[in-house]
Amino acid sequence: MFRTAGLYVGICWILIEAGSIVLPTFDAPEWMMRAIIIVAIVGFPVTLVLAWVFDLTDSGIDVQDDPTGTIIPPIGSRRMDYIVIGVLSVALILSVYLNFNSGPVVEEEMAPLSVLIADFDNQTGDPVFDGSIEQTLNIGIEGATFITAFNRSAAQSQISKLQPGGKLDEEGARLIAVRQGVQLVLTGSIEEKDGRYQFFVHALDPESGDVVAEADETAKDKSAVLLAVTALAGELREDLGDTSIEDETLRAAETFTAGSLQAAQDYTHAQNLAYLGNYEESLEFYKRAIDSDPQFGRAYSGWALASFNLGRNDEAAELWQKALSFMESMTDRERFRTLGLYYMAVSKNYQKAIESYESLVQKYPADGAGHNNLAVAYFSTLNFERAMQEGSSVLEIYPNSIFYKQNFALYAMYAGEFDLAETRAREVIEQDASRYYAWLPIAIANMSRGDLSAARQSYESMAATGARGASLANLGLADTELYRGQYEQAQEILQTGIDADVEVGNQRAIATKSIALAESFAGTGDTAASVESIRAALAAGGGIARQVPAAMLFMQLGQADQAAAIGNELLQELQPQGRAYGNMILGALDSVAGRHIAALDKLRSAVELSDSWLVRFQLGRAYFESGSFAEALDEFNICESRRGEASAIFLDDLPTWRYLATLAYWQGRAQQELGMTSAANESFQAYAGLRPASDPLAVDARQRIEP
Repeated sequence: MFRTAGLYVGICWILIEAGSIVLPTFDAPEWMMRAIIIVAIVGFPVTLVLAWVFDLTDSGIDVQDDPTGTIIPPIGSRRMDYIVIGVLSVALILSVYLNFNSGPVVEEEMAPLSVLIADFDNQTGDPVFDGSIEQTLNIGIEGATFITAFNRSAAQSQISKLQPGGKLDEEGARLIAVRQGVQLVLTGSIEEKDGRYQFFVHALDPESGDVVAEADETAKDKSAVLLAVTALAGELREDLGDTSIEDETLRAAETFTAGSLQAAQDYTHAQNLAYLGNYEESLEFYKRAIDSDPQFGRAYSGWALASFNLGRNDEAAELWQKALSFMESMTDRERFRTLGLYYMAVSKNYQKAIESYESLVQKYPADGAGHNNLAVAYFSTLNFERAMQEGSSVLEIYPNSIFYKQNFALYAMYAGEFDLAETRAREVIEQDASRYYAWLPIAIANMSRGDLSAARQSYESMAATGARGASLANLGLADTELYRGQYEQAQEILQTGIDADVEVGNQRAIATKSIALAESFAGTGDTAASVESIRAALAAGGGIARQVPAAMLFMQLGQADQAAAIGNELLQELQPQGRAYGNMILGALDSVAGRHIAALDKLRSAVELSDSWLVRFQLGRAYFESGSFAEALDEFNICESRRGEASAIFLDDLPTWRYLATLAYWQGRAQQELGMTSAANESFQAYAGLRPASDPLAVDARQRIEP
């Protein structure tokens, strides 16, 4: 009996090891291996009983009644021992060999897969299914870590521009997918029969229309529709290569967070309106979604963001708290997105935003929106290199996306990669000539090369794209003239631009151009006009991009109290960037007053809070005024190496290249103090060659040039 048991175990062991190799080779279903193991386990006690009860004798199999002389010699001899030992040895060797050569189990990393969900063909006649099924399927399909769903609101907006009145049906979705480089289009339909709802979904190649995968599900009634759509998403995910779905329990856990079809539909409508900037209209649909499902966390976050964009900060704060309290009802992907959006758009805690989006893309590496928002968060912390890396990751998922290409071009511009920025920007313009912002990296690239004529042509091309492009181009043209010290020409350009902005009520543009106009008046010595323009700018719109240059102008015009008031106001801000600029302004005032130690302390503190270009420049000026010329030159050289950041100092994509104009002069001054005559002469010549002969610093620069 013991020999039989050993032989049985050895043979089963060999069969199981062999099956683990052979069955997967022939794509055998998993149940076959499970069946072999179960049969082997069940057969073991049966074999032992048979070996105990029966003997193999010369006359055949008999019931054991005589323990002597009945067993066939080979079975009962030492030879059988050797056979059993041999079989077990073979099984052991085979097992060890397979384990050592198979190595650790490595899960196959799926390549990112982008999908666009087309409008479902609603054959039920019930409007509650319009928009609700697509949103549910979107959430379900993104349960796969390698799948990312293209924004349907963006797709609907694009198809409307390409085909007025066009719909995001199969044809429209395939068109957008081809243009944006989306890999698959999901089309579906819903039918109703005898109270039951049948769903069909096909995954199509957008170019050929070939079916790549398909699935169907049935809901017993309307209350089971959302769960059926979730199961449908699970089937598609499996067909597309997702191995994370093991049973229906997991599928059910990943269901859409809205508690009803009506909530899902209202949420979808609200999202579409918010995407188009119709925040006021979107509020009603967010409210309706929450009325249908009071624990709909994503609807609270959408409502909060819309209220925030409308300037209703108290209401937004309350709604965000509601959204955060319902995060347990969200999927992991929704939760990371909600937290990241809150940190970045509301609390301005960019480091926490980075943490949330890093967690998102680590778990869902194909999440295009996650990579994009992570890039924006890095950009907001002045980490332009990482912003470019994440921007590049988005383009690997959506290679034809105009929006993401334009973002990448801007990141490259800020990083000082001007040629790369121009290349990507021109790709955007080739795809869509109306993208006026794409002309900014091109204009700045020309400015970096000293080709001011080409820069003007770029801004003129920007102006030809439409009213918004013309407004930005006006500021860019004025920025170019201010950089050259041509203040009168800048005044004419800016006044024309402000008049045009007043007609359309563009307050932000009015405020920004009023600051630039104040700079031009200060350049011509018209103090009264400059102060008037500063006050007009601050009245039209606040924010760092207006407050900081206003304070620096007040300082230049001898109104230290006004500058200090702005500096102290910025010190009260929660965000590090605001406090950094507050310290910078007060530090610059100390430097002017000869309080050099206090000035340097404030400016170094500002760098620790936010290491921005303008803070570094003012720190260099303070070092120079204190007689620390080596330190001053080091700061000025840092500013030179970070010219890209000076493209738009306040990170708002509004050109400020003019701030670079005096850098060469101050570099020359520091170099001269350090005895670097040749380098100083080059710096002075560069500045004097740029500015008009009457410019006071240009006059001083020419006088300082040594033979």
